[in-house]
Amino acid sequence: MENKGSRPLKDTDSLLKDFEAYLLLERSFSANTASAYCVDTRHMIDYINGQGIPLTQISEDTLHNLLSTLHDIGLSPRSQARMITGMRAFFRFLIMEDYVINDPSRLIDLPRLSRELPDVLTIQEIDAMIAAIPPEKDESLRNHAIIETLYGSGLRVSELVAARISRLNLREEVLIVEGKGNKQRMVPLSPAAISLIKEYLPTRERLNIKPAGQDVIFLNRRGAPLSRVMVFYIIRDLAAMAGITKTVSPHTLRHSFATHLLEGGANLRAIQEMLGHESIATTELYLHLDRSKLRRELLEHHPHYRR
Repeated sequence: MENKGSRPLKDTDSLLKDFEAYLLLERSFSANTASAYCVDTRHMIDYINGQGIPLTQISEDTLHNLLSTLHDIGLSPRSQARMITGMRAFFRFLIMEDYVINDPSRLIDLPRLSRELPDVLTIQEIDAMIAAIPPEKDESLRNHAIIETLYGSGLRVSELVAARISRLNLREEVLIVEGKGNKQRMVPLSPAAISLIKEYLPTRERLNIKPAGQDVIFLNRRGAPLSRVMVFYIIRDLAAMAGITKTVSPHTLRHSFATHLLEGGANLRAIQEMLGHESIATTELYLHLDRSKLRRELLEHHPHYRR
């Protein structure tokens, strides 16, 4: 059954380029999410092209057949759910641009997902990771600062590697980070993180800093910004050296940050704000009041602040 809008469809590459721009600019998705949705959408288009079905004739049955095929080849429920979510966004885009009239994905159900929470580290395990840092290596100070920043402020690894010197206020002990959806928030830094960052920053001058790393806090040995993968390896290796058998990643420190605050009696609303799950106002007065409130919560309830 035809589902044509008033505009003729572009070629696949042009269509996906416009779709990615729509996700980034109008939906405020992160670059990683937008890219993943475009990859999934290309898989969908390749599948229906292989079936000899025009994009304007896709039906709910066509999409069910696609998902059945993905299930049969072993695609995880979480990946299936992401693909369905991407499909829905794609068809909303097609309708908005008047390429099609109806959305065949609207009645497709998401697969049931098990809610598996990541492991939580104890304060003793985090201290053991810090103690496992070899003191004689050039990157030891940097790695210690990374752990204190991740655990002391609950940052995402993407926020850590993008953290900038120009957005660091050592006097007020805060850092402005850019989270999901390009939303900025101000996070308090622990006294330990502040002390380590102050000590680490001068050591950057010994590096041949690349242009992309000039304003970035944490750099690799070549003077370029650290990658998320590199931070993952740093955290994983330190956990192994500390004898920790849990699955440990940078997100483990973020989850431990939130869990320890909650267990310590911190206000749930404050934890959500610190994790960046809700936006904050941008006026100077509100940021000042917000910073005071969040710092009070941290000082009272976070293990590394209470010392």
